[in-house]
Amino acid sequence: MARLRKFSAYRNIERPYTRKSKFKNKSFVRASPNCRVVRFDMGNEKAEFDTTLELVSKDDIQIRHNAIESARQTSNRLLDQKVGKTNYKMKIMIYPHHILRENPLASGAGADRMSTGMKKSFGKPIGIAARVKKGQTLIRLKVNKNNLDAARLALKRASHKMPCSCNILTVSN
Repeated sequence: MARLRKFSAYRNIERPYTRKSKFKNKSFVRASPNCRVVRFDMGNEKAEFDTTLELVSKDDIQIRHNAIESARQTSNRLLDQKVGKTNYKMKIMIYPHHILRENPLASGAGADRMSTGMKKSFGKPIGIAARVKKGQTLIRLKVNKNNLDAARLALKRASHKMPCSCNILTVSN
């Protein structure tokens, strides 16, 4: 069964691989996997709120799109249940542009016939990731003061889904 390679192989920030364009001669990346993050803005986008919370990264790291979507789902579901759909505004502040590649190395019986080893080892696109610097905001959440505890819990749950350690900062508007 095919499964995702451990993310520790892709966690560190190295050379970007991102040049995709709708014009063929400017698109150096041949194929780009689809982004799994369904929505970047959630909640009531028109209302004004008095408190802003931010989930901030403590490390320079790459975050896979699966992790971003998972964090979004858990925090959004909790906010819908505890606060209500109209009492918060949440925005995902990072976008996965960087394309991750994998050179599949086969093992087992008959692997020598399929595998080319390190010859032609550039790799095929398997996913995308966001490149995050230390101190960069991952998620911004706006709520009123009476919903502050539920908002903190939602961001704490989102931080558990991220591959880096995160801080939750509170900013009053």
